[in-house]
Amino acid sequence: MSGIRRLVSTLAFSTLLVALAGPLTAGAQEAAAAPPTAVADAASIEPAIPNSKCFNCHDDAEMKDEAGKSVAVHEAQFTVSAHKKLDCVGCHTAALGVKHKGKRQPLGPVSFDVCMECHEDEITPFQGSVHARVKGGKPGTCEGCHGNVHTFVRSNNPAAAMAPLNQVRNCGVCHEDMLEGYLSSVHAKSLFVSGLTDAAPSCSDCHGSHDIQRHDAAGARTSHKMSPETCGECHKGILKEWDESAHGALWREGKDGPVCSTCHEAHAIQDPTTVAMRTQMPSDCGNCHADLYKTFHDSFHGKSTAVGRRQAAMCSDCHTPHHNLPASDPRSSIHPDNLAATCGASNCHAGKVNASFLTFIPHSDPMDKDQNAWVHYIYLGMTLLLLGVFGFFGLHALLWLQRTLVGRLRGEFKVEHFGPGPYVRRFTTTQMWLHISIILSFLLLSVTGLPLKFSAAPWAPGLMRALGGAEIAGFLHRFAAIVTFGYFAVHLGMLFRDVVLKREKGYFWGWRSMTPNLKDVQDLWANLKYFLYLGPRPELDRWAYWEKFDYLAVFWGVGMIGVSGLILWFPNAATQLLPGWALNAAYIIHSDEALLATGF
Repeated sequence: MSGIRRLVSTLAFSTLLVALAGPLTAGAQEAAAAPPTAVADAASIEPAIPNSKCFNCHDDAEMKDEAGKSVAVHEAQFTVSAHKKLDCVGCHTAALGVKHKGKRQPLGPVSFDVCMECHEDEITPFQGSVHARVKGGKPGTCEGCHGNVHTFVRSNNPAAAMAPLNQVRNCGVCHEDMLEGYLSSVHAKSLFVSGLTDAAPSCSDCHGSHDIQRHDAAGARTSHKMSPETCGECHKGILKEWDESAHGALWREGKDGPVCSTCHEAHAIQDPTTVAMRTQMPSDCGNCHADLYKTFHDSFHGKSTAVGRRQAAMCSDCHTPHHNLPASDPRSSIHPDNLAATCGASNCHAGKVNASFLTFIPHSDPMDKDQNAWVHYIYLGMTLLLLGVFGFFGLHALLWLQRTLVGRLRGEFKVEHFGPGPYVRRFTTTQMWLHISIILSFLLLSVTGLPLKFSAAPWAPGLMRALGGAEIAGFLHRFAAIVTFGYFAVHLGMLFRDVVLKREKGYFWGWRSMTPNLKDVQDLWANLKYFLYLGPRPELDRWAYWEKFDYLAVFWGVGMIGVSGLILWFPNAATQLLPGWALNAAYIIHSDEALLATGF
């Protein structure tokens, strides 16, 4: 048995020796069979020209070719560059076959074929890029972006031409408009101000590096098809939300719906939470949602947004910035089950909003009877009231003006100022102070309310800023409203004292009454005949019909404007008793009555 084991061991060892000796023997036979000339050629190959020999001439800042172009290559710069380990003749292969002396016969440009040996992964996509198709000038070659091939450093070096900070400047040499937009963006602030070079995107993060295509090309990273995924490389959470939205659904279906750059622009991307961007965003949404933008623009929310009120609700506050869904979707922020949380957000109507409040119509169209008949007819009534009052008294004023001018030219009026007397004091001290309160509070109400009424006018935002901003203007408006309620209450108290307590006569009838009567109708008719040269100038009572109209308009106006203003001021409390559409109606009444009071 032991003999068998020794025999097996001997055979295995012999086999191993044969296996090892076989290749050596074959190699020796191939060497012996090689022709003598091959051995001689191998021995005659000379080493490449050393770089030091090139630097002997080219390490000279003043060295130029016959065309005047610099051909200087400084050894100190080259030895720290990305190509420091390469031989000069490895790229300038023509140097091996050209007598490079005397007048320095040019070696010609280095072709991409040489670069391809090391940079095939970069050059192959570059040759199909938009930059490769540029006719002449930069960036037709690598040096157009990366700089001098003898001095540029690796891309991960902060000093590299294509490092995050430097590439923005270098790309901007050709793309000036894009650079201007980018430098104003939040991306640029993060990169240049905050120094977030690993997080903030520069040009190549969005457009790619060597395979850059036109933005409208199908394969471009910034195309409509690919830009959401490009932006999503950084904004992963936002991409996930947006992908589930109505906008994302259109994109997935290949339809022409909005993508990131549609709303945020391409280069001049701003912080969407600023007042300026919140003011602009509704009009951007209106590019697609024209009908909804019109109703929003005419609403209290829209007008408040337009004059720069930060707390005013705009599109994204209700519909969310990226997860917008139709109201029928249970996930939607405006689904009936979610409205209380949306409207009751901390920056809006904080607290628990009631069910009636939630029936408010945010995109109200008062011309649409089917949307809400009450709002529709109130709107028509207020419009007719405005047209009627302004039309009648406008014509009345014009007729009066022309009759007065003609009368002055005819010498019909005997004008005396500061005559011998007697003088009659018409108002008590209390009444004068009441009038001062009326005038000052009314002017303050007007100057703070008109910019909101005409928020689309070019002067409105400027006036609002002059008042200290929309928030300060709102405070002043409410302060003036409190003064208005105050003087109105004092006047009612005076009337109660005189009529009820003192039982004075003449407040509701008689020559000194402010109550309209048949004599006022007769005076109006006589005055119109006088304006038209059809009768004499009438003798009026102590209070003319237009003075009574002014006086009673305060009662009407304070009631209508005051009550509607309180409803808008305290919407949660108001809708405890009123339906949600009452807020829409109150807005119409308050706005149109205020315009009537200001204009009249």
